Amino acid sequence: MSARSILLYPDPALKAKTAQVSPTNPDVAAIVQDMLDTLKASPGVALAAPQIGQLVQIIVVDVSRKKGEQGHGLVVLLNPHILQQDGPRMIREGCLSVPDYTGNVLRYERTIVQGISPDGLPVTLVTSGFEALAFQHELDHLDGTLFLDRIASLSTDLFRRKR
Repeated sequence: MSARSILLYPDPALKAKTAQVSPTNPDVAAIVQDMLDTLKASPGVALAAPQIGQLVQIIVVDVSRKKGEQGHGLVVLLNPHILQQDGPRMIREGCLSVPDYTGNVLRYERTIVQGISPDGLPVTLVTSGFEALAFQHELDHLDGTLFLDRIASLSTDLFRRKR
């Protein structure tokens, strides 16, 4: 397995809906490993399968890669979904697939996320802070939604990154 190129906006795969996967599908382990290798080679803290061109419901999140963050460590989830979220707030967000911009988007401070581990075990995580934001962002990718789609005003809430 190996690190893959991260697709960049406006690649159509980033706007596509994804399919659920079974942990018994032999392709899943290879996709997960490619995602882990790609995340490790990137400056990001999370990745969704569509970002490497795989239109399946798999995410990897590891906010401990960011200084000062702990969270649940490295999490790999198949078919994840949000059960509950509360504490709405506006935050500045970026994306590996939209590297030149950040934007103000509405996210939630706390979320309960449910999915399946690659081993087929059910997983429920209570997340908060930066980790909750990362999960919300990656789950959006599984629905073909980018943070750009959540910006209320492109003229006032979209910002070019300083390089």
